[in-house]
Amino acid sequence: MGEAIERATAAQLDDVEATLALAFQTDPALSWILPDPGHRARALRGLFHVLVPADFRAGTVLRSAGNEAAALWPAPGQAHGGTIEFLRTVIPLVATFGTALPRGLKVQGGIDAHRPAGRFWYLHYVGVRPEYQGKGHGGRIIRTQTAAADREGLSCWLETATAENVPLYERLGFVTQVEWDVPGGGPHFWGMMRSARGA
Repeated sequence: MGEAIERATAAQLDDVEATLALAFQTDPALSWILPDPGHRARALRGLFHVLVPADFRAGTVLRSAGNEAAALWPAPGQAHGGTIEFLRTVIPLVATFGTALPRGLKVQGGIDAHRPAGRFWYLHYVGVRPEYQGKGHGGRIIRTQTAAADREGLSCWLETATAENVPLYERLGFVTQVEWDVPGGGPHFWGMMRSARGA
């Protein structure tokens, strides 16, 4: 069965931030940007303290009731945010990444360059706390939003730098559309789209 999946409230965003910061400690892209584990642990807390509220304003933030998993889903047309959102996030992110900022910009540049045009729900981040990984929490939280997207007749898009996650996303209906490498020895990425079903 697993824990219920629910839409996070503003009061629950701290829990979502903590879940994602723990979940992404070994992410290939973030490990390349922030190779020192101690710096990475601190920076991830800062990163998600910025991104979670931004995506909450831009769409849907989902969490499992026991905080095992969380997902950030900007709504169609909100993946890039706007000028105001950019200004809200850029200064805190500069402070968070410090000297790692150039690598972070390389990763984000590739993501922005390969994200397609059109209207779709964007799976910005999905993560499961390490002690709960491999138990179906990630699939459940993704299916909650893809089912909602199906009801709206909308596709879903994601990027991943974790090769082991590609088969999971394929089982959930995502199909690889594009692959790329981040310049300067950075990670390999897959861009994947899931078309609406039953629309």
